[in-house]
Amino acid sequence: MDMRLTGKTAVVTGASRGLGLAIVRSLTGEGMRVVAAARTVSPALKETGAIAVAADLSTAGGPAELIDRALAELGEIDLLVNNVGGGDGGEGQLDGFLGFADDQWRQAYDLNFLSAVRATRTALPSLLRRHGTVINVSSTGARMPHTGPITYTTAKAALTAFGKALSEEFGPQGVRVNTISPGPSRTSMWEDPDGYGAAVAAAHGVEHERFLAGLPANAGMTTGRFVEPEEVAALVTWLASPHAGSISGADYVIDGGAIKTV
Repeated sequence: MDMRLTGKTAVVTGASRGLGLAIVRSLTGEGMRVVAAARTVSPALKETGAIAVAADLSTAGGPAELIDRALAELGEIDLLVNNVGGGDGGEGQLDGFLGFADDQWRQAYDLNFLSAVRATRTALPSLLRRHGTVINVSSTGARMPHTGPITYTTAKAALTAFGKALSEEFGPQGVRVNTISPGPSRTSMWEDPDGYGAAVAAAHGVEHERFLAGLPANAGMTTGRFVEPEEVAALVTWLASPHAGSISGADYVIDGGAIKTV
């Protein structure tokens, strides 16, 4: 299917690896001109042909600086993908609510929520002119906040609510806003030896690889496997296209059937 995106422009955050890298590859493959932001620009990101920009989106000024750079490179923005996230790895993530200090709450919200607020605010004038699209990459943790560090999952819940509110305000002005909520995905969060998955495995006294092999079943994923980054990227690409022109304010769960409620 022709996504009818050739010549359109996009900004993707958190683009150096995992979901973000797959999204950039998918969009450039459809002929879009993409500005791709990451704290550290990876060789794989450079190979996509996107305009790679090093940016720390957890800072107050980082998102606006990125969008200003994107406008200078692209002219106008047709699509903003707020994908950057994290802060769910490292020491202390399994200590529960009482284990998190104010600084950790601020860091989680700056990266997972306020980065999207700040980038969207700066990009909106261009998106309004172009009748563009915003796609926020949240998490199933927003619906099941007990399944991860409370700082991370509640920040993702805020991101999901933010998308719905934006769609109500700006949908009548021609800007579509949607959310994608992946479940356990084949990304560094789970696979890195120093990531969240490794920490959970160690806490349960299970070897990391064995933990990963059993996670889909233990999470209730009826597909029996992790979500692949390319599957999320395909959904982003379709939602960005004119084929999804009547879809706004939606939250697409892509979790292998893990969430059992209607």
